[in-house]
Formats: sequence, structure tokens, C-alpha cells
Amino acid sequence: MDALLAFLTVFTQPQLLLLVGLGTFAGVYVGAIPGLSVTMAVSILISFTFSWDVYPAISLMIGIYMGGVYGGSRTAILLNIPGAPSAIATAMDGYPMAKRGEAGQAIGTTTVMSFFGGFIGIGVLALAAPLVSDFALRFQPRDYMLLAVLGILLVGSLSTGSLVKGVFAGAFGIAIGAVGMDPLTFTARFTFDIPLLRGGISFIAVMIGMFGVSEALLQLHHVNAPSVRQAIKKIVPSWGTVRKHLPLSLQTSSIGVIVGALPGTGGDIAALMAYDHAKRVTKNPERPFGEGAMEGLVAPETANNAAVGGAFIPMMTLGIPGDAVTAIMIGALFIHGLNPGPMLMIDQPQMFWFIVGALVTANFFMLLFGLTGIRLFTKIVEMPRSVLIPLIMLLSIVGAYAVNNSITDVYWMLGFGVLGYFMRLYGYPLGPVILGVILSRLLDDNWRRAIISEREDLGRFFDGIFTSPLSLVLFLAVILVFVSQTPIWAWGKRKLFRKPSNSDAS
Repeated sequence: MDALLAFLTVFTQPQLLLLVGLGTFAGVYVGAIPGLSVTMAVSILISFTFSWDVYPAISLMIGIYMGGVYGGSRTAILLNIPGAPSAIATAMDGYPMAKRGEAGQAIGTTTVMSFFGGFIGIGVLALAAPLVSDFALRFQPRDYMLLAVLGILLVGSLSTGSLVKGVFAGAFGIAIGAVGMDPLTFTARFTFDIPLLRGGISFIAVMIGMFGVSEALLQLHHVNAPSVRQAIKKIVPSWGTVRKHLPLSLQTSSIGVIVGALPGTGGDIAALMAYDHAKRVTKNPERPFGEGAMEGLVAPETANNAAVGGAFIPMMTLGIPGDAVTAIMIGALFIHGLNPGPMLMIDQPQMFWFIVGALVTANFFMLLFGLTGIRLFTKIVEMPRSVLIPLIMLLSIVGAYAVNNSITDVYWMLGFGVLGYFMRLYGYPLGPVILGVILSRLLDDNWRRAIISEREDLGRFFDGIFTSPLSLVLFLAVILVFVSQTPIWAWGKRKLFRKPSNSDAS
């Protein structure tokens, strides 16, 4: 009974309901602006809410978190500028749909599927939090390293052309992510004795430059072309569309929950892994992936919103943050005299159920705000290119500067924008670069932790892989993904599934 009352607290107190709604509304539009991250918004809120009661403070933060994860898809679809790293995969098929005049359909679909994925994540949090957290605790450094390698091998899915170009782009991203001071030994890496490089390169600046500025430069080739009129008569997808993609969304939501529950990963990796999964299991998409496939929207959007519930699992059950936002929320709970972890579940279970209720409420508000304002939003892509190109550049500059209030990040953003422009001209994919930057730290840190824990003995390291069921499964998955992207795999599939000819029968 106490659990039910705590769950219904948000619904029965107008003040809390209003705060969740305001937070979700703000999150949708903060998430849509490149550079204004949800992490930054929640961290700023702590300074405003530390004197509040705990329920109002957490309500506002949860609203911004849920809305912000969804909001990044708006500019990804309309301008090919992901508002957040988790929307990179959404841009791959969302932007081609907008160029066809289907921005309203794309945004409506992402909203409904994000709502569905969010509920899957919240449901797992409510029903199976201890089980999922126990599974996440079994991940050792070598498992995180293998997970990062698995993510890097997804370059084959992000590369619509040459696999070699995709691998090169991913390796380039890893090198960018390694620039700066080594966090373990505090020695300079790839800085070339330039003090400016010691602080590293902001991956937000890289992402905005690669996608935003390069898009503006490409649009200069077609500055006099007529704008595409957007078909926004039907925003909410039909039940037939939802039902068709329901099996895929269940699969990718599961990926989102599991990856979200792994400390230090988050919705960006979940979305990319879900996109790769969709490419592998979808046999006959209506359009090719990368050219406006609806599955390319469904998979990442359900995964990154399901990862929200997943990120709360280790936070609430173990006191370990699932991502950067839940790390800040742990700090907020400490400020209010609470201690996240196993004892919180025992001593104050009402807090757990209150957070579940706030997440459910925020998910409903996300659906409401996501399906409104679309007609106004889609006017952006109907602007003349002479207006749209400066708007993209303005958003890119503001977004890059807002991360650290640093003009240096703006210079990096512009430099990577020019580089991204030439990469796109010569057929090099940009997604693997961003993926490499994101996964570089995860791969590097956990490789060294793993090898140090085995006393720098490679034999013991590989012995640990083959004696641990979890590590062995991940290792085999890495091998399978690698082999599946080689010409040998394609040749074997053709030989195995080809229909016998008359000459073969005789």
C-alpha cells in the first residue's frame, strides 16, 4: 500500500505534476538545441533546487531528463544536427525522410516509439531492478572493453559504402578521443607539445561540426534549389505502422535497458547498437537504411529512451550511476540527506516508487509535447536555403560555445565541419568518427584496467575471457560481427541460400 501511495504521489499533487510537465517541456527543447545537453541542464538545476524538498527537486530533474533524451531527435531529423549523441543514429534515416517532405511522419513516429521504449525501460526498472543490477555487476573491465570493441565494429552498419572507409573513420575517431592528458598516468598523448591540446577535444564540438557545419557547406551547392514542402497532414502513426514495428521495438528496447544499466555507457551506445541490430534483422525494409528506412528511426529511438529506465537501475539498487545524468541525481539525493543504494531500497522504498511514478508521468508528458508544435518545427526545413544555412551555422556556433563557454570549442567545431565536408564529398561516413570518439575512453580505460588486474599477463587475460561465460559470449559476438562484415561471409551466404539451378539438379 505504501508503495502504491508513493507511486501515485506525482499524480495526486498538482505542484509535482506541474514540475514534471515543466521539466519535460524544457527538456524537449533543451535537447533539441545542439550543445545544450541534458547533463548540463540537470547539473545547473542542483544549484537552484538544493533548498527545495526532495520530491519537487527530483520531479523537475526527471522531467528534463526524459524530455531531453527525446528532444535530440528533432534537429537530427530536420537539420541533420543531432541535438544529443543518442540522436546520431536517428539522423541517418530521419534527415533523408525530411528531405523527401516526410518530416512530420518522421517526428510523429519517433515520438510514439520513444514513448513505447520509455515504458519498457520504466517497466523493467519497476519489476526487475535487482535482477538487472546483479547482471550489470558481473561486468568486469575486460567485458566493458569487449563491449567497446563490439561498438566500434558497428562501423560496418554505419558505413553505407566502403567498409574500409568506415574502419578508417572509426579509427580516426578513436585517435581524436585519445587526445589530451592520460587520466591514469597523467601524461600527454597526441598533444605535440601544444598546450591547447592538453585538455582534449570536446566530442560535442566534433559532433556539431561534423554534422551541422558540413551540412551547411553542402547546402551551399544547392542554395538556389526550391525548398521541400513537408507533408504534415498525418503526424500520429497508424496502429498498423506501430504493430508492424512492435517486434523490432521490443528487441531494441531490451538492448536499451541492458546497455543503459551498464555504468558509463548510456543511450548513445544503446541507440547505435540498436540501429545495427535493426539493419541485421530487417530483411526487406521499404527503403534502404540510410535513405529513409522507418526501422532506422524505430530502433534508436526506442533504445535510447528505454536506456533512461535502465540507467536508474544501478543508481537505485547499488548507488552506481548508469550515466552522467544519474550521477548528478545521486549527488542531488545526497544533498537531500538520502543515500542511494541497497539501503535506500530497504529504508525508504517510497523514494524508489516515487521515482518510478515520476518517470511514468514524464513519459506521458513527453508524448504530449512531442506530438505538439510539429507544424511549427517543420517550417524550419521549408525555409529558403539562404536563410536555413545561416540558421544552421548560428545553432552550431551557439551549441559548440555553450558546452564549456569556450571560443576554442567553436574553432574546433568549424575545423571539424570543414573536415566533415570533405569527408562527405569523398564518401567517408561521419557516424563512425563520432562513435570512435565516444567509445575511445571506454575502450582505453577498461583495456588498461583489465590488463593491470591480470598483472600485465596476456595469457591470464585471455584465460579470463574463456573461463567467464559473460566474457566468452561477448568475445564470440565480437568475432561474429567482425566476420559478418567481410566478403567471405557474404560469399558463404550466397552459396548457402542460392537456389539450385537445372545444371545442379542434373
